[in-house]
Amino acid sequence: MNLLPRWQPPQGSLRRQLLLQLAAPLLLVLVLGAAGGMLISGQIGYMVHDQWLLDSAMSLRAQVHARDGKVSLQLPPAAVQMFEWDVSDRIYWQASTQRQGWLLGNTPIASAPSAASGDQPQFYDAQVGGRSVRVVQLEFAAPGGLDDRVRIAVAETMHKRDLVAYKSFWQWAPLQVAVLLLVGVSVWLAVARSLARVDSIAARLGSYRPDSRMPMFDTARLPSEIVPLIGAINGLIVSLSEEQQTQKRFISNAAHQLRTPLASLQVQSQRALRERNPQLREQAMEDVHRAVTRLHHVTQQLLTLMRSEQATEQHLKLVPVDLARLAREEVERWMDQALRCGVDLGYSGPEAPLMIDGDPYLLHEMIGNLLDNAIKYSRQGGGMVTLELAEEPLALAVVDDGSGIAEHERALVLERFYRGGSSELAGGCGLGLPIAREIAARHGATLEIGSGEQGRGTRVTIRWQADGAV
Repeated sequence: MNLLPRWQPPQGSLRRQLLLQLAAPLLLVLVLGAAGGMLISGQIGYMVHDQWLLDSAMSLRAQVHARDGKVSLQLPPAAVQMFEWDVSDRIYWQASTQRQGWLLGNTPIASAPSAASGDQPQFYDAQVGGRSVRVVQLEFAAPGGLDDRVRIAVAETMHKRDLVAYKSFWQWAPLQVAVLLLVGVSVWLAVARSLARVDSIAARLGSYRPDSRMPMFDTARLPSEIVPLIGAINGLIVSLSEEQQTQKRFISNAAHQLRTPLASLQVQSQRALRERNPQLREQAMEDVHRAVTRLHHVTQQLLTLMRSEQATEQHLKLVPVDLARLAREEVERWMDQALRCGVDLGYSGPEAPLMIDGDPYLLHEMIGNLLDNAIKYSRQGGGMVTLELAEEPLALAVVDDGSGIAEHERALVLERFYRGGSSELAGGCGLGLPIAREIAARHGATLEIGSGEQGRGTRVTIRWQADGAV
């Protein structure tokens, strides 16, 4: 199995990502603003020139009179010349009536595409002599009570209007570019200043000493967006510090527990080497064997404790396990030890399979530790130890008839390496019950210590949650 993390391409600079993500919408907003500004200025230009056309048309309307039963419009040549004069555009105009037809003008102009609403002026685009023009048209009743309608149309080519749009573009464009540059610089400085806080955090993390065991940052002065990250880092530091302290205590206690059997083994082996009397040498070798047995027991307990700690919920491999069969196997395995101590070891529980999800090795160790403790602290030469297994609710209990555990010590015996007076006499190392509790917790169960039958001895119970069985 490949345990190396899968390689992934680098994600690039966070500063670059932020700038790119901010630049796109800002650029879009500025472009839309520039286009909107030019459109508005063009519309204003159109309105101004449309008003000029309307003023010209109204001037022509003022010259319409009724004379001899007809509609008359007369302008002197100088007035016509002034009316048609323009530096950049051509001015076209026409005056006519429904009955008389053409009155005056310089060229025919097409009528508005839709009928007028009352006497309101109409503005529209048209073609005159192949040129695009803007037209204003007035329709009104003939003066003097004549039964006729007068139409006046004034048109102008589009040069000034196009010039307004052109000038608007070249006046808006530099301003928009300047605004874009100013906003870009401001955004870049803001992003750089904000990310400088992240750089300072990285620098503090780089200078952090593992033995300080203190949170790194005071979150009161940090931005709210960074507070969760710093809180997680501080929580990790606290967890690592606690784990480091736990490991140091474990190593110290383990060294202390191993020192005694190792020293005893050294003394007894030296005694066996020096002893010339066969009987005394045999006694010394028995002491050596006991020291080796104790050393093996302590080492096995330490390894089991370490394995139970490493079996976290993410790494614990749970498989269907027949708890009834596993309990009977452990009773059979400890039967010889019980016989040597004169203890009656028994099993009380179902013979049918009782399936749960668990780690077979750890469950064997848990039950073995409970049976080992019960045999050691039961009455030697006539004591009784019983492993009881109940299905509903799911619980496993080991009961002995020894001296029991005082109530004030029941919490203490669950601490690692705690050894009461009875533990010293039985040769315990103070790890049996802590290991059992650790393994039970890994399987979603709890360990409880109580009194045995009729208040005598000890009853250690492992209780599973309601969903522990399968």
